[in-house]
Amino acid sequence: MSNQLLRAALRRQRGRLTAGVALLCLHQAAEAMVPVAIGIVIDRAVATSDTGALLLSLAGLAGLFTVLAFAWRTGAWLSFGAAEHEAHFARVRIAERALDPRGQRSGLRDGELLSIASSDADQTVEAIRAAGMAAAACTALVVSAVALIVVDPPLGIGVLFGVPLVVLGLQRLAPLLTRRADAQQEALAATTATAVDLVSGLRVLRGIGAQHHAAGRYAAASRRALADTLRAATTKGLHLGLTTTVNGLLLAAITGVAGWLALNGRITVGELVAVVGLAQFIAEPVQTLGWCVQMWATARASAGRISRVLEAAPAVLPGEADAAPPAGERLVLDEIRYGTLAGLDLRVEAGEVLGVLAYEPRDAEALLAVLAGTVPREEYRGEVRIDGAPAQTLRLAAARGVVLVERHDVTLFEGTLRGNLAVGAAADDRDLLAAVRVAAAEDVLESHPEGLDQELIERGANLSGGQRQRVALARAVAAGPPVLVLHDPTTAVDAVTEALIAERLTATRARPPLATVVVTSSPALLRAATRVVVLDAGRVAAEGTHEELVAAEPRYREAVLR
Repeated sequence: MSNQLLRAALRRQRGRLTAGVALLCLHQAAEAMVPVAIGIVIDRAVATSDTGALLLSLAGLAGLFTVLAFAWRTGAWLSFGAAEHEAHFARVRIAERALDPRGQRSGLRDGELLSIASSDADQTVEAIRAAGMAAAACTALVVSAVALIVVDPPLGIGVLFGVPLVVLGLQRLAPLLTRRADAQQEALAATTATAVDLVSGLRVLRGIGAQHHAAGRYAAASRRALADTLRAATTKGLHLGLTTTVNGLLLAAITGVAGWLALNGRITVGELVAVVGLAQFIAEPVQTLGWCVQMWATARASAGRISRVLEAAPAVLPGEADAAPPAGERLVLDEIRYGTLAGLDLRVEAGEVLGVLAYEPRDAEALLAVLAGTVPREEYRGEVRIDGAPAQTLRLAAARGVVLVERHDVTLFEGTLRGNLAVGAAADDRDLLAAVRVAAAEDVLESHPEGLDQELIERGANLSGGQRQRVALARAVAAGPPVLVLHDPTTAVDAVTEALIAERLTATRARPPLATVVVTSSPALLRAATRVVVLDAGRVAAEGTHEELVAAEPRYREAVLR
């Protein structure tokens, strides 16, 4: 599939590439004619002492160099432009697949996707550069061979047939170059993924004192990447060394034959200069073809990795139906079996704030995955109904337009506070400020004179942990989803603030047609819930109000009372 991707890239850029290659070929043809022109000047002007011919020859050389320089400048600009446009196109396509709300089954981690979208996208377009350079190099060799045929047919024919044999011989190393380049890029992607994982979990690693173990993991991944890079570099060095050696032998052979012809009077002094100049020049296109073999091998390896992302099947295949009008039961889980869930039945009524306490965190994670719609239908049993309609029959936008799952992990983006709060919400400043109040995040506004216009750096690193958590909660509330699912939204705030959030969240959301599910062990949030469900061993073990469960369930009392 990598060859198909490369061919498609060449077709997309055929306009710029055709013009660029034509000009690069013109440049190489003009460069090949330089030693020929010098030889003609020697024979027609210098040897004859003809001043007029000399001036005319100099003017011709000036014109030749003008064409040469212009063709290179414009051809390189067009070729590099084609490569950069294709690299941008590849990055956009990879980003689309990575951000596809249906998910994708490539099995790649976030860091690996980042490496493919950056390094592999740039490496793949080497095929475009290689195509232009190879065409230009072949033009140079053909022009040189024709010029040598004019001087001495056997010599020119030898070059015309000998050079392709040399290039074909060097091409035998291409599969090895591809394998080594693929291993190198894969190791680099794995190292990048490890680094992303470690950076994102740095606070947790420090908290449990595991930063040294994590650093060891990264060092091991880095050493593997170094070993693969050195193997790839060694193979490229071997290929380059062979190319240089063959170039030297070819130059020596052509120069030796030309010297012998001159000694025997079969060619003139000017022709000897032209042949020696062409022999030196031929080394450049042969070297270029060697580079093209390496570039194409690297491009194929990277194209294969990009194809793995672009051709990955969606993780979730949604239906085509629109959501039904709001019903009494906004959300129903019927006999759900997924992960640790063992036949879970759950109903969420309109106007209800449902607290969910899972004795096992794995039960909570499995429940959130099912509610978020990120689990492929074939991986769970039972049925999820949204407003009475089976979830798998709904369009993805319709399902997620009803149910919004705000996970515990907080993700904020670089930009203004207003921009972060309004993500996915058609809300004015009044609505945003109301959501900030529900999340008890007024201090985030009061601590900065610019209020909603204050700038947040990447991941909201200029906010405290509690402020980031409350901003994320405010964003979820501002989106105004019919069914809002929260997972431990107050673990980073103090008890007073937590109680205030619980009170305001219930006051805002406990009204039809809205419904809210809070998966938590917080006593303040569970106390404010209109109903609490307890999960144990993947099933509903008990339900009632917080006070009823505290009085009747010792294990519940032990889990939530601090």
